Amino acid sequence: GFPPILDDDSRAAVGERMSKLADADAVIFDLRNNGGGSSETVALFLSYVFDKPTHINSMYSRDTGKTEESWTLSDVKGKRFGGQKPVFVVTSNRTFSGGEEFTYDLQTQRRATIVGETTRGGAHPVEGHDLEGGFGVRVPSGRPINPVTKKDWEGTGVVPDVAVAADAALDKAHELAVAELAKRSQPHNSPK
Repeated sequence: GFPPILDDDSRAAVGERMSKLADADAVIFDLRNNGGGSSETVALFLSYVFDKPTHINSMYSRDTGKTEESWTLSDVKGKRFGGQKPVFVVTSNRTFSGGEEFTYDLQTQRRATIVGETTRGGAHPVEGHDLEGGFGVRVPSGRPINPVTKKDWEGTGVVPDVAVAADAALDKAHELAVAELAKRSQPHNSPK
């Protein structure tokens, strides 16, 4: 998941982990069991795979009628992986909410190849309300608006670029990463 980042110690811990990926040739994020979390934490992790601040999402609030933009951060702890090397995200039909936002943001920015299954389709934040008789209801309180598509993934999920069963998705992403790195390492032939 993407738990809320509450303090500088948490940000430093994320920076320490992400710095370990900075010198890799490619990265695969396995979100097959990611049930979601905080949009702010999603933006923090995404900040490590972009070179400059990037508008990744906006959130419309029904209560206020306002829309707040979400951007990757210009200042992060540790080293960035950067915006040029290959990124892959592995998904399943259990990937949900914040895991879907991470995936959709990367896909719409053309920053990652998504491999696996279509995700569950939970984009809208909800608030619980108690009803009489011990019942309750959860009602959407807003919706994300992607700056590229002007849509979200509610009800449809994030459709992968390469569809494959979840249990085979990590191996497929690794295969694609190796092929992409081999392609990038070949010298370019100059025209005759």
